[in-house]
Amino acid sequence: SVFISGESGVGKVIITKIIHKTSKRKNEPFIDINCSAIPSELFESELFGYEQGSFTGSSKYGKRGLLEEANGGTILLDEIGDMPFEMQSKLLRVIQEKKIRRIGSNTDIPIDIRYISATNIDINEACTNKIFRSDLYYRLSEIPIHIPPLRERKEDIIVLINHFLHDFNKEYNKAVSLSNTVIKKLITYNWPGNV
Repeated sequence: SVFISGESGVGKVIITKIIHKTSKRKNEPFIDINCSAIPSELFESELFGYEQGSFTGSSKYGKRGLLEEANGGTILLDEIGDMPFEMQSKLLRVIQEKKIRRIGSNTDIPIDIRYISATNIDINEACTNKIFRSDLYYRLSEIPIHIPPLRERKEDIIVLINHFLHDFNKEYNKAVSLSNTVIKKLITYNWPGNV
């Protein structure tokens, strides 16, 4: 399990895709879950799925959950710091037991998933304040990666300038270049939005 932390815009999702594409699971599913975009009342049914007729408004055919969809591959739990606290214990159980149960079912489904988590919050502070379960963090953080903001890795700015100039010049059939004055301004800029 890999746990990536860093400010918004530092490239956490890009790194997760690189990890997946260079892993033994590269030909298996990659499921990206934005934990801050799922309403808390739908979280369990989205992750675990449900059997037909499990609740009012459910599909008459039932539905596979996102964890089941990721079986054999990689799941990205993006913005995991926003996962509802009550769901954290359920996810911890899934990680420990390597199986899920759809809502309304009595049957366990074995799963094999690589977990990659990403957050822009201070996860240690969230654990201290009991907003995030420390036992779940330890399970998800076998390999912790912190990506510093762009203002703390100024050496990457010229590499990024060259990358984007190359791509945009090719896309628009141009030959734009930047003066040394502009490059110096870009290097000294604070980059509040990061990459």
